[in-house]
Amino acid sequence: MTAPAAALVELAHRYGVATEYDDWTGTRVPVAASTLIAVLEALGIPAGTDEECVAALAAHEREYWSRPLPPTVIGRVGATTPFWVHVPHGAPAHPWLRLEDGSVRTDLNQLENNTAPYELDGQLVGEATFELPDDLPLGYHRLHLHDDETEAGAPIVVAPASLVPPHGRHWGLATQLYSVRSRGSWGIGDLTDLTDLAVWSAARHGASFVLVNPLHAAAPTAPMEPSPYLPTSRRFVNPIYLRVEAIPEYARLRRRGGLRKAREDVQARADRADLIDRDAAWKVKRAALKKVHEVPRSAGRELAYGAYRDREGVSLDDFATWCAIAERHGGDRRSWPEELQHPANRAVGAFAAEHADTVDFHRWLQWQLDDQLTAAQATAVQTGMALGVMHDLAVGVDPGGADAWALQDVLALGVTAGAPPDEFNQLGQDWSQPPWRPDELERQAYEPFRALVRAVLRHAGGVRIDHIIGMFRLWWIPEGVPPTAGTYVRYDHEAMIGIVALEAQRAGAVVVGEDLGTVEPWVRDYLHERGLFGTSILWFEADRDGGGGPLPAERWREYCLSAVTTHDLPPTAGYLAGEHVRLRDELGLLTRPAAEELAADRQQQAGWLAELRRVGLLDDPDPDTAAIVEALHRYLGRTPSRLLALSLADAVGDLRTQNQPGTTDEYPNWRVPLCGPDGKKVLLEDVFGDARAARLGDVMRSAVRP
Repeated sequence: MTAPAAALVELAHRYGVATEYDDWTGTRVPVAASTLIAVLEALGIPAGTDEECVAALAAHEREYWSRPLPPTVIGRVGATTPFWVHVPHGAPAHPWLRLEDGSVRTDLNQLENNTAPYELDGQLVGEATFELPDDLPLGYHRLHLHDDETEAGAPIVVAPASLVPPHGRHWGLATQLYSVRSRGSWGIGDLTDLTDLAVWSAARHGASFVLVNPLHAAAPTAPMEPSPYLPTSRRFVNPIYLRVEAIPEYARLRRRGGLRKAREDVQARADRADLIDRDAAWKVKRAALKKVHEVPRSAGRELAYGAYRDREGVSLDDFATWCAIAERHGGDRRSWPEELQHPANRAVGAFAAEHADTVDFHRWLQWQLDDQLTAAQATAVQTGMALGVMHDLAVGVDPGGADAWALQDVLALGVTAGAPPDEFNQLGQDWSQPPWRPDELERQAYEPFRALVRAVLRHAGGVRIDHIIGMFRLWWIPEGVPPTAGTYVRYDHEAMIGIVALEAQRAGAVVVGEDLGTVEPWVRDYLHERGLFGTSILWFEADRDGGGGPLPAERWREYCLSAVTTHDLPPTAGYLAGEHVRLRDELGLLTRPAAEELAADRQQQAGWLAELRRVGLLDDPDPDTAAIVEALHRYLGRTPSRLLALSLADAVGDLRTQNQPGTTDEYPNWRVPLCGPDGKKVLLEDVFGDARAARLGDVMRSAVRP
């Protein structure tokens, strides 16, 4: 490993790129110069030589002093916030605010600032510091600066100091929606199934929410990407989740018999198949949706469609255009003709005009999704859920997808996001996703991020943010190297978490951050301070100060969503059988012999069985799997955690994992249908009458009630 030069280290620090870090064992690891150079290159900073580093440092300094105002100012309700202004040295500065409601504020106090002036193009530039008052309202405002020579503006984000958590304790089902098929589905679980699942869990078992996998859009081409965590767009939704018959125009469609026959055929194929076939389901459903799209709409429905298009604006047009191009040229925009590589190109507009009906079809699909998601959330709340649907926000997007095309100017190219090695993924992870560029997010006032958060909260009582640690620092991996050769890049967490809190407060939603893995200790304290919940998975809750055994229930976090398992592990019955060890050994993902891994796993499980017996939840000296699963979920009730989750796979006794991190096609990730302990597929209607599911639902109800 080549040690980085001093200028390279300083440049990396200026741009928030870590030159060393602590790994999951606590060992300090230096970052190779080649990694720093590649990551800076992805930020648009040449750093391959000392001369380039020195020039980049000078350019960074010059850029700072050439700005009259910061790119974005982030504040909190109830607190003053300092910010700098740059004016000709000696000239007076007169900053003022225009608030979101149109009112004007001029009461900005000036603070002492003894920074020496800077010479820029032969003129001295002075710096002054002012502060935002502590009584600014929540929202997006605008800062203005007026002096003798300058008129400048900058956005201001004023976020809540802390979100108010929901009263009391709540439990909910966690499910991979695509795997939960009903008799009325089209070969895959859909939004009507989600609605029915919410109604059942709320009405029968007092559930307060349904946590669902990311419903983000996939490319509308075969083979459709199975991972909900590698979407083509996080801003829009996958139309494979639509229920055709729930669209109002379906009732006005003549000769519906052909569509019913198509649904029956795709359902029959799903009955016979071992795995979920998204391509077969989408091919049939798309044809049916196209027919419904052609049905004339009433005047009122036409007005509603127009209002939806106006609200979504250019983002919707870009996404629909991308889908139309993808259907012609393939779902990876990197293989498209050069003239279609950027949405602003003239050829893209010409393509959209020439294929206007196809573009409108994809816009219309998103309108239908908006309607059905609205209905799902409204029905869940109407049935008695305190929160309703809790959506899941993935970390990033497919590098060849719609968001990477439309937002390419704010994404880093030449690197991918991932995670360094940890206890359960000892080779690290490469998620093949381009990360946000923190510098461009700031320059664009975080508008792409704001739109994303607003969209995922539009139909939600809560949101789970996958790998929320990525809003503090994210592991960047240069192309062509393993995940172990990456480094961390820092983000402005005050801005990103502040925007999440602002949008969540306006939506009346709870925010759960998935904060597992390698986490700096202060980060969890910060999330708690801002009113965001963390995540606890029973198998990961170890008493680090007491020998590594199970963490006693009373010491778990209160502001947390706690569950026994997660989608990256087998369901609890499979975990108890050592499925996670067997599978990783079979796939070559272990860094120590399987016998050692299995022995460590048995020791961990023995520790949990002893803990269950200690607290009186397990009396049988030789309990069966069902008894252990039930006791583990009762244990959740002994913790102070405000939110508890039951995996639907656990509820029906499923064994197979949905996803094995570190693999793509080596294991059928995200293609496993919901099954019972005998391996036979379980339909949604079967869940409603399943005695095991009813028992565990009642266990969870009693766990959250005093």
